[in-house]
Amino acid sequence: MSILVVDDEKPIRQLLCDILEIEGYTCVSAADTVEARDYLKKGNIDLILSDINMPGESGLEFVRYVFDQYQDIAAIMVTAMDDPYLAETVFEIGVYDYITKPITRSSVLISVTNALHRRELELSNKAYRDGLENMVAERTISLEKTMDELRKALDGIIHTMALTVEIRDPYTAGHQRRVANLARAIAIEMQLPDKSVEGTYLAGVIHDLGKISIPADILSKPGRLTKNEFNLIKDHPQTGYDILKGIEFPWPIATIILQHHERFDGTGYPQGLSNENTLLEARIISVADVVEAIASHRPYRPALGIEVALEEISNGAGSMYDPKVTGICLKIFSENKFSF
Repeated sequence: MSILVVDDEKPIRQLLCDILEIEGYTCVSAADTVEARDYLKKGNIDLILSDINMPGESGLEFVRYVFDQYQDIAAIMVTAMDDPYLAETVFEIGVYDYITKPITRSSVLISVTNALHRRELELSNKAYRDGLENMVAERTISLEKTMDELRKALDGIIHTMALTVEIRDPYTAGHQRRVANLARAIAIEMQLPDKSVEGTYLAGVIHDLGKISIPADILSKPGRLTKNEFNLIKDHPQTGYDILKGIEFPWPIATIILQHHERFDGTGYPQGLSNENTLLEARIISVADVVEAIASHRPYRPALGIEVALEEISNGAGSMYDPKVTGICLKIFSENKFSF
């Protein structure tokens, strides 16, 4: 261990160094703080023994500088004054101990041994904390990377499901994606939490997954559907729910899909639920689904256009569709914040 002794009295410096060197410590001495600072710049100082009252910069001012610039160095003050107030000040700035003059060998060695031991414990604790913080940081980065990979995989699976539906129903290819984009835009404008926005979008991407059970000739039929055929169509929210209900998504995607054809007044399907009994995400997709379906081409009719679609939801606000969701949808189109 290397110890720096700072005292303007040469006999005191010599006495302290003699006591320490006999015990195997490496000792260097300085007559003032200017010389002491030069030793500090060279490094390898573990402990400072400094007089308090010295010409020029005092020992207390010097030690404050040391603690500010060299946090791993311990300090002991040496003073001829046995003053309780001074002792309190010394300890407040972080000095480990102080030795009163006249100096004795035992008082010096006890104080130095305790100070170095305490310094070793504090450095060990600091190293442990730093190591722990680094480990937490590394694991956090690893976890974030894993979550990002899982999210990408989940997105891939959901978009593959969507593609499966579009392959069977080519006339509505892109419908789910367009509904999802509009639903996300509505959710963002409503200032929903990011998690809800993401869940709304992903549910929109596969909201018609249940149509995979409907015969392709019904999906692409150019004429009016029979009652039995329409009943098959009405089963698709329940089918989509049944396919997805066992999958633990971070969002209630299965329930959103189950409810996306429910209506504000309870006249929808498959359960006839009214507004307060459905998820907001489902009500958002419901509005987006109607707007996209009316505005786009269908096997049984040409596209009717966005103006007709917006008029439909405007007329149905408060009865068929959630009025708040409808208002936001109309707003983002009127302000040119969204277009298909």
